Amino acid sequence: MALTNTRDIMDLAAKAGTGQGAFNVIHLETIEGLIGGAEAAGRPVILQISENCAKFHGGLEPVALATLAAARKASVPVSVHLDHAEDEALAYQAVDLGFGSIMFDGAHLEYAHNVEVTARVAAYAHARGVYVEAELGKVGGKDGAHAPGVLTDPAEAVAFVAATGVDALAVAVGSSHAMTERSAALNLVRIAELKAALDVPLVLHGSSGVSDENIVAAIAAGMTKINVSTHLNGFFTRAVRNYLDENPAVVDSRKYLGAGRAALIPEVSRLLNVFAGVTPAHKEA
Repeated sequence: MALTNTRDIMDLAAKAGTGQGAFNVIHLETIEGLIGGAEAAGRPVILQISENCAKFHGGLEPVALATLAAARKASVPVSVHLDHAEDEALAYQAVDLGFGSIMFDGAHLEYAHNVEVTARVAAYAHARGVYVEAELGKVGGKDGAHAPGVLTDPAEAVAFVAATGVDALAVAVGSSHAMTERSAALNLVRIAELKAALDVPLVLHGSSGVSDENIVAAIAAGMTKINVSTHLNGFFTRAVRNYLDENPAVVDSRKYLGAGRAALIPEVSRLLNVFAGVTPAHKEA
């Protein structure tokens, strides 16, 4: 229970053939809402802090310490993960702060450079018992390996994992970051090919743009870690907007942030149960 190494959570899901939800922290209220949703479902959760989130809070340490403290108080297993770190020093800082896992994102780098830096980060993390995720892609820019049309090559993925020693691999199979509509079409054949070729769990980034049904099919094809951020941000923001519309005189920010926090709980719980295969997927209109 409580603060858990990501390896333990991922190993459990990979062995069971189920999906594991990994949800992004924005601020304290999302930390509390995400953990509340996991507790409502009675399921483990991975809390992710991105490099962008760290920058928003003026550095990694303040938001990291808050997340780690909340995880220790949880009644379900919670791990803390560094998401999409392009700064090598930030990855080392996360390890030293006590994160259960880190993701070094070198997808924007040339292949050989990506291998070199990822292997160095993995060696540092593994020496301290920390799980490592990486990303393999050939396209730069914000979306990296998740730009539309980009697919991870299985043979290259095998070589990359062997050369870097990473524990999980984020792969490009049709999703894209920051989508507000759940309209992405995943390449299930490529997921199955990657699953057959690799002996490490696969990670789906950009899951906010993928329907429940498609995510469930991706898990059946071999996907394990399911990252969700924008989709849940929408629930939080809509609840805040509705509260302010209905209470235009409110000045206490705890009132509307509390509404946002509360809105996360049922959707986080629902997603965790969908990924675990115990709740039917919603059909998209």
